[in-house]
Amino acid sequence: MSRQFKRVVLKLSGEALRELGSHDNISPEIVEGIALQIKAAHQTGMEIAIVVGGGNFWRGAAAAGRGMDRATADYVGMLATVMNSLAVQSMLEAVGVPTRVQTAIEMNNVAEPFIRRIAIGHLEKGRVVVFAAGTGNPFFTTDTTAALRASEIGADVIFKATKVDGVYDKDPNQHDDAERFETITYNEALSQNLKVMDGTAFTLCQDNGIPIVVFDMTEPDNIRRALTGEDLGTMVCA
Repeated sequence: MSRQFKRVVLKLSGEALRELGSHDNISPEIVEGIALQIKAAHQTGMEIAIVVGGGNFWRGAAAAGRGMDRATADYVGMLATVMNSLAVQSMLEAVGVPTRVQTAIEMNNVAEPFIRRIAIGHLEKGRVVVFAAGTGNPFFTTDTTAALRASEIGADVIFKATKVDGVYDKDPNQHDDAERFETITYNEALSQNLKVMDGTAFTLCQDNGIPIVVFDMTEPDNIRRALTGEDLGTMVCA
């Protein structure tokens, strides 16, 4: 059964922009492929916002575990998300999709500051908006950024692009008998301690009634298929 959404947030990990085994932090070819899939969905009239992680460059929690001040490490991670966001913007515009980057940390030479009403205006005018620099605060993940921005702009759903084809009752990489859910409620996911998103992000989605679709982006064309409403992955909802 297909799903119809008007305004969506697509959450991409930073690692999704990197070619496996390559020394490059960002693969232009991979980013172009992602951009073409987003373009195909955008052409249907869908309003698309994007949140990109920074893990291909930096992980604040890991750096903190090696002795760096955690807040400082997280700020470095926020800057990493800006680099990824600019790369995504560049490729989207190269394939003909008007795009704006808004950052939670002001850097006017490269992007707009995040202003909710302006972001919504861009979406309504047919522009893709990429939200960068996390929430602007340390100790919050880009999952939380996706949940927060989705709540602020009134998004219908968050699409979380991963390397697995949905939410399982146990780790499918370690258990052959792991079973995938087609749909699951927020409460069921919480009670079974399923790691859909980090706790803060998940609570925001639950409180604001924003469903989360977890899908496998490694399969060709799955980003386009998910965004345009094909029944992929697992939906977590009320």
